[in-house]
Amino acid sequence: MLSELASGDDVMTEAASHLAKAGGKRFRPMFAILAAQFGPRPDASEVITAATVVEMIHLATLYHDDVMDEAPMRRGAQSANARWSNSIAILSGDYLFARASRLVSTLGPDPVRIIAETFAELVTGQMRETIGARDVDPIDHYLKVVWEKTGSLIAAAGRFGAMTSGANVDDVERLSRLGDIVGTAFQLSDDIIDISSATGDSGKTPGTDLREGVHTLPVLYALADDDAASNRLRELLVDDGGAAKPLTDDAEVAEALGLLVESRGMAQANATLRGYADEAGQVLGALPEGPAHSAFTSLVDYTIARTG
Repeated sequence: MLSELASGDDVMTEAASHLAKAGGKRFRPMFAILAAQFGPRPDASEVITAATVVEMIHLATLYHDDVMDEAPMRRGAQSANARWSNSIAILSGDYLFARASRLVSTLGPDPVRIIAETFAELVTGQMRETIGARDVDPIDHYLKVVWEKTGSLIAAAGRFGAMTSGANVDDVERLSRLGDIVGTAFQLSDDIIDISSATGDSGKTPGTDLREGVHTLPVLYALADDDAASNRLRELLVDDGGAAKPLTDDAEVAEALGLLVESRGMAQANATLRGYADEAGQVLGALPEGPAHSAFTSLVDYTIARTG
């Protein structure tokens, strides 16, 4: 990936490689490589190309997200916008998208079409999140955003890995669907951990979403309830115009977290997460047994177990 980002221009290469060198889980390329194990050519060079493409696209979205969120840090390092400027960060993200597009073109027309559709889903999800729920159900809106911003790219990773290794058509579709489910479920588990964990297992300080005025699934479920705790949560988290209100007072953050942990909304969010896990189990049940199948099963189990 780093060789693909080397442009000959020192500033562009350094900026575009900044987040790649900062580390990260590499979840999406791992998913693509695991999906490739279901085909007869899991070691094909095209598999590595496909895995590289999805990671480059993910990195590109991080550059743009950090600009929109005015984030000073990413992966334990300065964000590109903090180290250089918003303009450099935006251009670095654009460059990553461009290099990913060049790389995917070597895989043929179908991968180009798939990645173009995934680009559109990622951008639509970001736009949908920025605009807000408006006149649609906020829970449906939130789940749609999570799928577009997170599930869609992991679905593409599963599809690409399976396609490039020569997996049969049915298994390609199953692995794409598995990526969709696992990606969405992992984000929902992060939402739950942000509220329920005292140790920041999601990589964020508990209550970070509340401080930023972000209403995740447990919050949305709780706000839709009509008991005394939900009424108090609305006072804390919603302004007079009905919009999400960031919490800046530590005592109010602690109070909101306490109410949410005990709320029916948290139980509903956990039930929704288990529903995704059950659906993933059904998809896995139709895939051939083997080491990759076991790895995916462990991944689904971990996604549930990490919420406690």
